[in-house]
Amino acid sequence: MIIYLRVLKESFNFALNALTNNKLRTFLSLLGVTIGIFSFIAVLAAVDSLKSEIKGTISGLDNSTIYLGNFSFGPTEIPRWKWEQFPVTTYEEYQYLKKSMPELEAISYTLNVGNETIKFEDKSVENVNIGAITHEYYDIEDLQLEEGRFFNELESSNGNHVIVLGYEIANSLFNSPQRAMGKTVRLYGQKFTVIGVLKKEGFALGDSKDTAVYLSVNIIRKMFGTNNRNLFPFIILKPDSEIDNAEFIAMLKQKMRLKRGLKAEEIDNFFVNQLQGFSDAIDNIMGTMNVIGMIISLFSLLVGGFGIANIMFVSVKERTNLIGIQKSLGAKRKFILYQFLFEAMILAIIGGIIGLFLVFVISIIASQFTGDFEFVLSGWNMFLGTAIAAIIGLISGILPAIKASKLDPVEAIRTGM
Repeated sequence: MIIYLRVLKESFNFALNALTNNKLRTFLSLLGVTIGIFSFIAVLAAVDSLKSEIKGTISGLDNSTIYLGNFSFGPTEIPRWKWEQFPVTTYEEYQYLKKSMPELEAISYTLNVGNETIKFEDKSVENVNIGAITHEYYDIEDLQLEEGRFFNELESSNGNHVIVLGYEIANSLFNSPQRAMGKTVRLYGQKFTVIGVLKKEGFALGDSKDTAVYLSVNIIRKMFGTNNRNLFPFIILKPDSEIDNAEFIAMLKQKMRLKRGLKAEEIDNFFVNQLQGFSDAIDNIMGTMNVIGMIISLFSLLVGGFGIANIMFVSVKERTNLIGIQKSLGAKRKFILYQFLFEAMILAIIGGIIGLFLVFVISIIASQFTGDFEFVLSGWNMFLGTAIAAIIGLISGILPAIKASKLDPVEAIRTGM
């Protein structure tokens, strides 16, 4: 065992000396691997970062959360012309389900209205996302408050003119969330009293609760009508954690069919969308992006591998005389083999580490310019990059190393003279 360790150590030292003595060649070899590993890990880091941001935006919602509406979030076998005729979910159906659905943790009715301008005295913020919801939405999405409170059931039912502001909206209008409390803002030409400000969330994919405001859905219903298809009404349900989701969905469909008076032979004229399906779809998309990105990056790694192999063959040719002398003095084939394998692997690993370092530096710089979007370079990706670099070096160096180890000492000395 000690002999093998000594052979490995001497082989490693020989490889290191060869690399330091040929700096230009070493640099050119490193360049190919560095670019390859950089491309490979940069793709993985970008996809991981994107996935993290998307998952962060829906993290407040439980995977069991259900969206009941007149269109599907994903592909459906029902023809478009048919589902476009489905009736929208109504406020009355929300009230009915709230009373009749067992094992229901929370239920909310929402309307999707266009962005608006909100004003306070001479200040205004444009393109504000309006959340028209019932009070239960606070529990479903687990909203966090910086100041004040959320509107209660009575305020929600009566359509009281109270409003909860996103963090950035409060900052823009009042310079701080604390100053916003109790103030009156104008929206839709009407006055609203600020009763709460949400905690800062940050942006993900251009969207954030920081630039949103929340008010009672009944205010919007009075303004735009109760069954307006253009407002894309949805009923959001959160089952108890104890209940099986499949059973809950089956019960929900039964209740809706009964409410809408559907006959046994008629299909459901509504869609039950589950957040878990959306989350799974994100995982599938990100997985596909990872695979495509890795395939493209592998071409860069392939070029780097060929570069190392080419340099190693040149190195064997240049050191033919030295190999002959080593073998004539008793060096075994393993010693020669390890010597060139180590040289190739050291080249590849150093190139890989430089590539990882570049990704790390660029991710830090990019994060500074993209605000709240944070680029992620995980420990697993760093390990993967180093391991792939070592494998590339091993594969690239194996043929030159075998060729060197099989050289006849007499012929090698004669050829090298």
